[in-house]
Amino acid sequence: MGNRRRAAGRRKTSPAVIGSVIAVIVGGAGVAGYALSGGGSAAENGTPSAGRTKVRTGPLTAAEVTAAADRFLTAWQRGRVAEAAAATDDPEAATALLTGYTKDARVKDVTLTAGARSGAKVPFAVKGTVAHKDTVKPLAYDSALTVVRRAGDGEPRVAWRPSVVHPDLKDGDRLVTGEAGTPPVRALDRDGGELTTARYPSLGPVLDGLREKYGKEAGGTAGVELRVVRGKSSLAAELSDKTLLELGEGTPGTVRTTLDPRLQAAAERQVAKKARASVVALRPSTGEILAVANSSRGFNTAFQGSLAPGSTMKVITSSLLIEKGLASADKKHPCPKYFSYGGWKFQNDDKFEIKGGTFKASFARSCNTAFISQAPKLKNDDLTKQAQQVFGLGLDNWSVGVPTLDGSVPVQSAAPMAASLIGQGGVRMNPLNMASVSATVKSGVFRQPYLVSPEVDGRRLATASRTLSAGTLAQLRELMAYTAAYGTAAEAMAGVSGDAGAKTGSAEVDGQKKPNGWFTAYRGDLAAAGVVQAGGHGGETAGPIVAALLKVKAGG
Repeated sequence: MGNRRRAAGRRKTSPAVIGSVIAVIVGGAGVAGYALSGGGSAAENGTPSAGRTKVRTGPLTAAEVTAAADRFLTAWQRGRVAEAAAATDDPEAATALLTGYTKDARVKDVTLTAGARSGAKVPFAVKGTVAHKDTVKPLAYDSALTVVRRAGDGEPRVAWRPSVVHPDLKDGDRLVTGEAGTPPVRALDRDGGELTTARYPSLGPVLDGLREKYGKEAGGTAGVELRVVRGKSSLAAELSDKTLLELGEGTPGTVRTTLDPRLQAAAERQVAKKARASVVALRPSTGEILAVANSSRGFNTAFQGSLAPGSTMKVITSSLLIEKGLASADKKHPCPKYFSYGGWKFQNDDKFEIKGGTFKASFARSCNTAFISQAPKLKNDDLTKQAQQVFGLGLDNWSVGVPTLDGSVPVQSAAPMAASLIGQGGVRMNPLNMASVSATVKSGVFRQPYLVSPEVDGRRLATASRTLSAGTLAQLRELMAYTAAYGTAAEAMAGVSGDAGAKTGSAEVDGQKKPNGWFTAYRGDLAAAGVVQAGGHGGETAGPIVAALLKVKAGG
C-alpha cells in the first residue's frame, strides 16, 4: 500500500564479515556465534567469580561491551529468551517483548549480525522470516544496543529499551502479525490525487493516523501485516500503529483530505532543507489544513509537538495587553534592557533597549521586557483565559481527523507566569497551533483547523467562546503587518505581497546551544507557521520556510 510506511528492504550484505565483526553460521542449527572486535569470552570479561562482592565502576572497556553484546545476541538468536533477558538490565520487560517477538510477531529463523562497536553502542542487523498460515515473507532491518553498568553490582548489561528489538518500538508497544484490526485507506488530496509517502515523504504519521481514525468507516477490508501496536504510555500513546511488513494486502477504503498538492509539495521541499524543521499551512476562512510537513519522519512534530513557542506567543499576549488597556500600538511603551519579576531577571536579545518607543516598535523588534514589565498588572490566569477563550487553545478538544496536541497555556505564578508572556515557562505549542493563531488574527474568528471535513463522520469542531473587539483586532493586525514590513520578520517576508503579517520567535531550550526558531504569518486567505529546532533565530530559520509557502497559490 502506498500510504503506509514499510520496513527497510532486505539487506544484501553477506553476514560473513561486517565491519570488524565476524558472524559464523553453524550448519544445520542455524546458530550464529560471534567474535566481536576486541572480544573475549563472557567468563573472562563479564562474569564475576562466586562470592565476589566488589562493585564494578568506571567506564566500560571494549571487552566488557563486546562480551555483554555477545551474550545477549547469541541467546536471542538461539531462542533462549530467559538467557537473553538476563543479559539486560531489565529482565522482566525484556522477557515480555522477546517472547512476543516469536509468539505474537511470528518471527522465526532469526540471524543477528553485529556491526562495529562505537563506544558502548553495538549496531546489529536482523534477518528472519515472518509466517502467517501458509504465507511466509522475509524480514530485514537494522537495530542497535547500548551496554551499561547494572545498578547494584556494576556488571555490564544491555540497556533494555524496546527499540533494541525493533527501532520503531516505544515503551508499551508490541509487535503483532495477523489480520490488521483496521483496514487500509487510500488517502486523497483535495483535488483527488493519491497521497503517498513516495510522493510526500513526511506524511507517514499523518497517513497512519488517517487509517487509524477512518479505516473502519471508509469501506475497506483488513489485510495481514506485521505491525507495531502502540501502547498507552507517554510518546507511544501519541503515535499511530505502524505497518512494518505486509503479508497479505487488504482492500483500502478512500478518505479525502483538505491537503493542497501544490502547497504540500512546497512544504516537503522546504523542510528538507533544514534538520528538525516542521511547518503547517491552513486557510483562515475555513480552518482547512492545506499542508503539513516535517523533516524528521518518525513523529509528527507539526501536529503533535510540545515546544515553547518563544516570541510568537507575543501575538496572544499583545491581544491581552491591548484589551486590558496596558498597551496600544502607537502609544509609548517601556522596553528597558532588563526587568526583574518573581525573582528572575529578564533581558532582551543582545540586551538592547528602546527609549521612548511605541508598543508597535517593541513588538516589531521583539522586546521581551515590554511584555514582562506588564506582569505585575496581570492575574495568574489572564493569559490562559485569553488563549482558551479567543484562540481556542489549551482545551484539548480539537477534532482534526488525526492525533494532535492542541496547545497548553497553564496557569502559572510569579516568574514562570511572566516567562509565559514571551512564550517560555510552561507554554507549549506546535506549528499547527501557531498557524491557527495567525489564522485567527487574519479572519477575526477562531476556526478549528481540520484535515478531514467534519461532514465525513459528523464530528463536531471546537469553537472559541468569544472574539476580539474590532479595535483590538485592528491593532493586532497592524502590529503583525508592521513586523512583516519593518521588524524582525522583514527579511523573510520580502517578496510576500498583499495583506500580510508576521511574528518571529526564538525559544531557549536547556542543553541546546541554539534556540528553536519559530515563525508565524499570514497573507490573504493563507496562514502558516513553522519551527526549526535548535536552528537559531526564527526569522533566519523558520521564516524562509513559512514565507515560501505564503508565495504559493493554493487551489480552490
